[in-house]
Amino acid sequence: MSTDDKTEQRNVESAPDLEPSDGVEIDKTADDADEAHQDDDTTERGITSWIGDKVARCRHGKLAPVVLVLLLLVSGALAAWLYVVHYRPDEQTDAAAAQSAVDAARDGTVALLSYKPDTLNQDFAAAKSHLTGDFLNYYDQFTRQIVTPAAKEKALTTTAQVVGAAASELHPNSAVVLLFVNQATVSKDRPDPAMASSSVLVSLTKVHGKWLITKFQPI
Repeated sequence: MSTDDKTEQRNVESAPDLEPSDGVEIDKTADDADEAHQDDDTTERGITSWIGDKVARCRHGKLAPVVLVLLLLVSGALAAWLYVVHYRPDEQTDAAAAQSAVDAARDGTVALLSYKPDTLNQDFAAAKSHLTGDFLNYYDQFTRQIVTPAAKEKALTTTAQVVGAAASELHPNSAVVLLFVNQATVSKDRPDPAMASSSVLVSLTKVHGKWLITKFQPI
């Protein structure tokens, strides 16, 4: 071995070892800067984005399962609340809901078509409590201008009875009910009851949880 080769070998052996931590320190600094930048963004993105960022930054997978479980629980509770409060299509159109609409149509129709000359104001007020919208305005005008003068002049008494009823259409906030109605009318000129039978389509809408009549259509 030549003198130059020996010298080169000694130089290699005496060279100091490289610190492996140099590269790690550079990466750590970059990670810290990225962490600080992401933390500054959390206020703008809100709590949901913040949780998502924390999940993404859980490199060792120790915290991620816990956060994911919390997210699943929160989202599940929110979905259940929205369904119960806003939707429930099966519960809002089931047999009980249909019966509620039919009962409202039945009671409202009886109130509409039943009155006595001595209690007109009370009878019409009771009837109007079953109505809403344009039909309420129409009924109020019609009873004041047409029915009241005739009922007082002829001493009209009418009594209505619903003999058959069924829901024709049913939605969470609207319904149409088919009614079969018998009505008896007496007056001072005709003391014997005059009987009339009719079928009616009653349209209803739900206002603050109560079915109210919006349309009354004889067919």
